[in-house]
Amino acid sequence: MRLASLHTHPVKGCHRLDHDTVRVEPWGLAGDRRWLIVDEHGTGVTQRDTAALVHVRPAPRPGGGLTLHATGRPALDVPEPAPTGDALDVQIFVNRTPVAATPAGTAADDWLSTLLDRKVRLVWLANPADQPIGTELSRPEDRVSFADRYPMLVTNSASLDALNSLLLEAGDVEAPIPMNRFRANLVVGDAEPWAEDDWIGRRLRFGNVVMRAVKPCARCLVTTIDQETGEKGRQPLRLLARHRNHDQELLFGVNLIPDDTGPVTVGDPVEVI
Repeated sequence: MRLASLHTHPVKGCHRLDHDTVRVEPWGLAGDRRWLIVDEHGTGVTQRDTAALVHVRPAPRPGGGLTLHATGRPALDVPEPAPTGDALDVQIFVNRTPVAATPAGTAADDWLSTLLDRKVRLVWLANPADQPIGTELSRPEDRVSFADRYPMLVTNSASLDALNSLLLEAGDVEAPIPMNRFRANLVVGDAEPWAEDDWIGRRLRFGNVVMRAVKPCARCLVTTIDQETGEKGRQPLRLLARHRNHDQELLFGVNLIPDDTGPVTVGDPVEVI
């Protein structure tokens, strides 16, 4: 097996960045989901309720921070907030423990509020080292960014091919489904379809970096949203419900926790250990 592609999502819920090489940190890939858009109550805004997030295209700035891009809007530079700034307690979801984050400033808030047509704020997670995962499958020392629960997600390109074959056989007009619907960090190539089912509870080595495969990923409505246009469809959830339904969870991909830090590169060998 090999590492076929690498992706980060600097602002949770927004457009991805593709990488040739990226560093694995204790809380995930460098730069992944360190920024979060929150509503007026401090709760994370996601594509589940605001599909227009796909139009926000962040790019890293030299020296830190982001430049926000969107079609038809002037780009906006957002410096990385000083960690000594006033902290804001935010929640990724309403039922999560609040996390201290640093506001990005009114310019970013206004830019995003206009684009999304709702009042929002942009915040920065300055210290992911202070945020434990805190699940029964994690260790006390494990950390996470603004990712849903676990630091990273790996998917298998052969499993997507198998899923699209089933869509084609069903005569579904929405086929094929691209991998970006699943918002993975790492995509593995040259594996057997659904090989990832056997990775659960084991370790994977990507190049020289070892990660724990802790649980399969239960999918949500975000997978039905076109990541370029924001248009909503029905698939792949309907097909996953027929073929990948385990205890009412529709599974695709595997959640990872890093044991090591260091660079990973497209083309690296991937080994189950």
